[in-house]
Amino acid sequence: MTDVPEVLRYNAFAADPTGGNPAGVVLDAADLSDERMLQIAAEVGYSETAFVTSRRDDAGTPRYHVRFWSPAAEVPFCGHATVATAVALAERGGVGEMLFETGGGEVALRSASDDEGTVTVSFTSVEPEVRDLDEGVLARLLGLLGLEPSDLDPRFPPKEAFAGNWHPILVIRDRELFDQFRFSPAPVAALMREQGWHGTVTVLHAADESDVDARNLFPVGRITEDPATGSAAASTGAFLREHGVVDRTIRIHQGAHVRRPSLLTVTIPPRGGIVVSGRAVRLS
Repeated sequence: MTDVPEVLRYNAFAADPTGGNPAGVVLDAADLSDERMLQIAAEVGYSETAFVTSRRDDAGTPRYHVRFWSPAAEVPFCGHATVATAVALAERGGVGEMLFETGGGEVALRSASDDEGTVTVSFTSVEPEVRDLDEGVLARLLGLLGLEPSDLDPRFPPKEAFAGNWHPILVIRDRELFDQFRFSPAPVAALMREQGWHGTVTVLHAADESDVDARNLFPVGRITEDPATGSAAASTGAFLREHGVVDRTIRIHQGAHVRRPSLLTVTIPPRGGIVVSGRAVRLS
């Protein structure tokens, strides 16, 4: 293999032709160094690029080791790049079950295609965790976003949730404030690095428990706001389950604030991993 691998480009979770979140995919990355993967991710310029570094079969189920890099650093897990990679593999090897070994843990996936050949992927996250958000850290985060504790939805107290990456999750009760809040990327990125938040800061508005609007702030990855975030969708499912939303399938609407509308479907079982579903299409 040469040091100039083929980089596939896919768009994941698009709600319409103008939306979604693009990801790079390198299917043959076994010989790439960390430095080269970071360089490629920076050259691609998307929020994440996925690198498949090995494959083996366990009882007939393909198992891949996959690493994810933003233009700035390695990320333990990336949901939209996971969907993009699974679609790329399914287009070449057929749909079905597969397993990804990631820095955030093992992720089970199932792909299926419709009559037109469009592939949909559902992945089941690692076992989620939810923990309290330190009051001092919460106060700092709210201050950086120009928010007050009274702006938060009392139905859903802030938490940190993990389903591959740790995400602080805030729910704003007023839709207008959710749409209008602004922030300075550099200090938010500094707080994220300090707290080990390698994913996004997840800010939600929940008019009901079936349709949730999301803004995912990602300045630590040199992306001010991410248009579609699979890992945050899984963590949001864990967060909602912690607050009593169980045995439900919800729709997460994201990306409108960066003019890339996206839709992620999240199924919340009573226990175990959270299931996130979506499509990805090849970019020319």
